[in-house]
Amino acid sequence: MANVSVAAEWQLLYNRYYRKPEIYQMRWKHVDLSRNKVACASFGGPIAVIRDDSKIVQLYAESALRKLRIFNSAGVLLSETVWKHPGGRLIGMSWSDDQTLISIVQDGTIYRYNIHAELIQPNVTMGKECFEQNVVECVFWGNGVVCLTEGGQLFCISDFKTMKPYKLADVPGLTEDDMLQPTCLAVREPQYTMSGNVEVLVAVGDEIYVVDEDEAQSIRFDEPSGEDSEMQNDDYGNLIGPVQKMIVSPNGKFLTLFTHDGRVVVVGMESKQIAIDYSCESALPPQQMAWCGMDSVLLYWDEDLMMADENLRLIRSSLSEAVESCIDAAGHEFDVTRQRALLRAASYGQAFSSNFQRDRVQETCRTLRVLNAVRDPDIGIPLSIQQYKLLTPVVLISRLINAHSHLLALRISEYLGMNKEVVIMHWACAKITASASTPDAHLLEILLDKLQLCKGISYAAVATHADNCGRRKLAAMLVEHEPRSTKQVPLLLSIGEEDTALVKATESGDTDLVYLVIFHIWQKRPPLEFFAMIQGRVLARDLFVAYARCHKQEFLKDFFLSTGQIHEVAFLLWKESWDMGKNPMASKGSPLHGPRIKLMEKASNLFSQTKEHTFESKAAEEHAKLLRIQHELEASTKQAIFVDSSINDTIRTCIVLRNNRAAAKVKSEFKVSDKRWYWLKTFALATIKDWEALEKFSKEKRPPTGQFYSLMTLASSTSLGLRLKGKHIRLLSYLAYARIGMAKEAADAAAQANDGGELLERFRKTFSQNAIFDTLKMPFQGVS
Repeated sequence: MANVSVAAEWQLLYNRYYRKPEIYQMRWKHVDLSRNKVACASFGGPIAVIRDDSKIVQLYAESALRKLRIFNSAGVLLSETVWKHPGGRLIGMSWSDDQTLISIVQDGTIYRYNIHAELIQPNVTMGKECFEQNVVECVFWGNGVVCLTEGGQLFCISDFKTMKPYKLADVPGLTEDDMLQPTCLAVREPQYTMSGNVEVLVAVGDEIYVVDEDEAQSIRFDEPSGEDSEMQNDDYGNLIGPVQKMIVSPNGKFLTLFTHDGRVVVVGMESKQIAIDYSCESALPPQQMAWCGMDSVLLYWDEDLMMADENLRLIRSSLSEAVESCIDAAGHEFDVTRQRALLRAASYGQAFSSNFQRDRVQETCRTLRVLNAVRDPDIGIPLSIQQYKLLTPVVLISRLINAHSHLLALRISEYLGMNKEVVIMHWACAKITASASTPDAHLLEILLDKLQLCKGISYAAVATHADNCGRRKLAAMLVEHEPRSTKQVPLLLSIGEEDTALVKATESGDTDLVYLVIFHIWQKRPPLEFFAMIQGRVLARDLFVAYARCHKQEFLKDFFLSTGQIHEVAFLLWKESWDMGKNPMASKGSPLHGPRIKLMEKASNLFSQTKEHTFESKAAEEHAKLLRIQHELEASTKQAIFVDSSINDTIRTCIVLRNNRAAAKVKSEFKVSDKRWYWLKTFALATIKDWEALEKFSKEKRPPTGQFYSLMTLASSTSLGLRLKGKHIRLLSYLAYARIGMAKEAADAAAQANDGGELLERFRKTFSQNAIFDTLKMPFQGVS
């Protein structure tokens, strides 16, 4: 190979050079591509091979059962499985963008496989119409497919991730009445169309239709420009005639047609202008037609090879351009020896070029080391440098770990400075799956040895996979190493480690996590067991009590009883009684008062069982007694004005309603003092301005003087003040007269008192009018 001239391998086609290097000698054996259906993944991906059931082939030393075999690009067998699906013969298969093998059978059922030949569930169908009419042809693109049925209808799945089939518009000529057969199909991908939807090009007779979900339009082509055109016609589109093959360029801008008379026609999809019209001198259609990049179209026949004349490529003398060309050529070269020669030449020329970027050689070397590693036959991914750039290192790493090439993926990640977590995580999960017979402790050591290489890796994700594989003990051991409580605690709950989850949640101090554990255990465990778990954890207990106090009071009572906190139960009963009193129905002798009284009595009884709550017990008892009396008063008066009022207000209300017997009963029941009793009665009588009763009450028994005169002020009754003047000492008489506005009487009372000086000052402040004060000043003269 090294002795052959490099330039001799290149062939000039118009202004582009091409060559066809042999990358691998295929390692498969007894694989005749003509006897099989073959699907090759893009970007150097795997190759799927299965015997073509539409052909009659001779069986050699092989089973009558068909096998789906998956190879890498070097022909190394990756996996295989027996094909035993119903639904008729296999119509077509292709790899999706995420390297899932999509296979469509005659009844429209779609079977999906990964690169390990494992069937991906569930199976999907193209729909009822495809099942009834049968699929006869399908055209795939990166992540979708279009199917043609025997009835001439088109159905499409535009995204294999959603798997939602829908019907496209009917094509004229393919209806049941006409029943013309399309000669070929092609697809223009959604990202290259104006509408953003997939467009299907269907050749029917002399017409080509562009079909989408809404309509099918016939397209016409303009004649080629220039004097060298082989045809000049006003209706050039009609002369194209039936099309035998057609294919859309990778960027969706051009459509290549192979016509019935052996011409290759390239048309602009937007302009409809014919760019190239070339005669192949053979009307026999090629077996395959494909775009090579964006510059040329390749046609393949079994016998003849159509190609242009050969020329040699000239080498430019510019040093910077020459260095750039060497680097670029090395990047596109698959042979390692030639890569080294080209890079040495570039390095040598770079030393004499001051304007050239110094890191270009290092960057290309780094890229080639990655590409050479994945091109190794044992890996079998023959990526070109352009494909590598389009695919990106991240996706390449993903494909390597998907193929279980974890060591190479890890080394590439380290070499490129990428995050190793994805590789190590996938390796750990695959290791768990493949180590079913390895003891948990030994497997844990193996996993930790690798997982510790990456700081911040999610042990919880690996533990979740272990739990899904039925290794719960291993999952529990792995999750112990997870430093993030937000990931650790939910996983502990999912694997049934509630006790450990509660410990970790409380240690983290995260109240949301603690509540998550509390609610989980609350639903899973019996009440007594739940109470015992949270009782020993202060934070968990306090959070539970705070929540239950607002939403689950009955359950909280059970908790307090189980822990011996009887007084807390009593407080809850007391609060419940008060809350019941806020009910709008708790009035006018409502039966709700009965339960309220019982709750208060029960609270009093519970308080009495503890020595520290004697006061609360007595208070609850008297509250229940007062509530019962108030309930009886409301029932007898038919007025909802007593319940939840104080003892003072209850007595005063009874007096205002002239129910002196009830007031006296309340006084006796609650041992109201005489001083307080007189105050309440005089205040109530003054409020209703019952001066006669007030005077009579004052004569029954000598009342406390201070309270009596204070109520005189409220009564504001001049005649009553006059009648009571002689009954009390002069000082208190002064105060009473001053408060009810009787200035002259107040002055006389003050003059007869012994502390006239002080009273004079008070008098001045009480009566601000100067004339009145001057008039009344005389009685104070001589008083010191």
